[in-house]
Amino acid sequence: MTEALVFMLGLGLICGSILSIASKIFYVYEDPRKTEVEGLLAGANCGGCGFAGCAAAAEAVVTGEAPPSVCIVGGAESAANVARVMGVDAGTAEPKFSSSKCDGGNRAEDSYFYMGVDSCQAVSAFFGGKRKCDVGCLGYGDCVRACLFNAIKIGPEGFPVIDEKKCVGCGACERACPKQVLSVTTIRDRLLHFNREDDCLAPCQQTCPAQIDIPLYIAQIKNGDYEGAVRTIRDRNPLLLSCGRVCPHPCENICRRGIEDEPVSINQLKRFVADREMNSGSRIPIPCAPPTGKKVAVIGGGPAGLTCAYFLKRLGHNVSIYEAMPKPGGMIRYGIPEYRLPKKVLDWEIEGILNLGIRVHTNVKMGVDFDIPSLVAADYDAIFLGIGAWKDYLLKIEGENLSGCHTGIDFLSRIASGESIPIGRKVVVVGGGNTAIDCVRTLVRLGAEEVYIVYRRTRKEMPANVVEIEAADHEGVKFIFLAAPVRVLGDDQGKVTQLEYLKMELGEPDASGRRRPVPVKGSETLLPVDMVISAIGQEPEMTFKGEGKRAQSLKTTRRNTIEVNPETLQSSIPYIFAAGDVATGPSLVVEAIGGGRLAARSIHLYLSGKTVTPPEKSLFKRHIPGTLFDSVPGIQKVPRVPMPEIPVGERIYSFVEVDQVVSEEDAKKESSRCLNCGRICYNKDVAA
Repeated sequence: MTEALVFMLGLGLICGSILSIASKIFYVYEDPRKTEVEGLLAGANCGGCGFAGCAAAAEAVVTGEAPPSVCIVGGAESAANVARVMGVDAGTAEPKFSSSKCDGGNRAEDSYFYMGVDSCQAVSAFFGGKRKCDVGCLGYGDCVRACLFNAIKIGPEGFPVIDEKKCVGCGACERACPKQVLSVTTIRDRLLHFNREDDCLAPCQQTCPAQIDIPLYIAQIKNGDYEGAVRTIRDRNPLLLSCGRVCPHPCENICRRGIEDEPVSINQLKRFVADREMNSGSRIPIPCAPPTGKKVAVIGGGPAGLTCAYFLKRLGHNVSIYEAMPKPGGMIRYGIPEYRLPKKVLDWEIEGILNLGIRVHTNVKMGVDFDIPSLVAADYDAIFLGIGAWKDYLLKIEGENLSGCHTGIDFLSRIASGESIPIGRKVVVVGGGNTAIDCVRTLVRLGAEEVYIVYRRTRKEMPANVVEIEAADHEGVKFIFLAAPVRVLGDDQGKVTQLEYLKMELGEPDASGRRRPVPVKGSETLLPVDMVISAIGQEPEMTFKGEGKRAQSLKTTRRNTIEVNPETLQSSIPYIFAAGDVATGPSLVVEAIGGGRLAARSIHLYLSGKTVTPPEKSLFKRHIPGTLFDSVPGIQKVPRVPMPEIPVGERIYSFVEVDQVVSEEDAKKESSRCLNCGRICYNKDVAA
């Protein structure tokens, strides 16, 4: 018995030693975070995440093969908790949703007859699919079969329709689609998406500098989904009230309906839904991504700065705006008159942007109250420059310093600030752009008896918006074309009495493509006036460049604008970005808005530690080949809804807003004129 006991004890010791040695040789370490992460998942073991159960999903998160948002059942709360365990940016825990890029479906014509297997994968193997449109839905429903949550179906028009309430963002539909029609995205993905060469884009959307999904928001208006339309616009443009009033709508110039009929009144529809929200008494909530802890200083509270700040905040970054003027708004506040954009409207719009949690510091000027080193010292991770172009060009002629001579932007900004400026009886404005038109229409309302525009080319070459030129004409402004000022004459008291100009004739085209004006010898003409305003252009005020070595190293162009990469808007200093007039020179408000969003994307990449590269497959102000048509068969002519406006006899005596908003009934009519274009498809006989 004793021998057996000793034997068993010895055997146990031997086995224990062997196991001890084996455990050291074959030891497998398990990261304790795996168990913790698994405990934070839903425990459904549904496999919808693409892994064989929650344990496998947890292991994938710990090894970096899956994001914290891997659990499609647990949702945002589970993802945020997992993100904390992993010590990663909570932004990666954003909920995902599937969306369809195609709304063409059965409208897209077939290029050949197919009788094979009812599978998108199968038909796509034959020349990319049977549809003539190479990026559209094939309609066989591989995505429907792949979805485990019954969240997607092929609608009656032949393209996928997603039930957002059921969608968990698992990505199964995206993986099943051979045409990349479906994509699973977060808020950040959606905000950072820019027009691509392989997107399904109507010509109007390709042309819009802000890249708004125009067919979608017009379709939403048509269906009475006004809130949805506002959300669609605001995903690309936070200044929809302002743009609805001052944008020259280049999108309408390329509207397919306009080829056979009048173009759709796209801008009026934008204003309709924007005004509807403003007048509703409540604001539509604007979702933002989780905070990243990064800080950005936005210099300039104009359209570029406000837009950049808006998108950075929505991307989760902390933003502070530094504005030199008493109130934010930049040129749309101080350069656009009240009769075009009422200040109360602008105030409401800017308030909605700042309510996201954006701080604004007014009456502080770059190079005077702060500089680049002080911003870096204040722990800002990046800087955006959107300081505009406020410095008026001078005529550089004799007498332009006489009493009664002004420059365009200075004049408009002083009037907008409430300053009282003596107005002459006979006034001449030199120039043919929007600033010149704003000046003459303002002068009419301020009581000038005779108002002239002197322009060195013809009416056809005037760069101002056609509708603004026509409005000035209706309001009694007199145009003197083919005339170039040569000097301003004054009296003994140094006050303006006359403008002398030379008559011109058009010669050969210059670099801009317009025919160059050539003086006619001996054609000097005197125009009796007592006030002269020059509005021939502006450039950025760059005095801050003299403050310190860092500012001096910021590269500028020969046009005195900040030199940036045109497709990323990053400057010669890696953490400084610029957009709007300070980067492009004087341009459209909607161009500044588009630039502000592009800069926000680049700043986000920079803050995320990624290489700042242009958007992939970016169109960059080009059109997709084959999408611009010479004719649009099957379209009936339907009258365009006219813009309601205050009669000339009433409006010239006040600064009441001239252009009014269309009624709901007219908005529905106008939205019904839209062909809901895709890349090449459109609704035929839309009015039938």
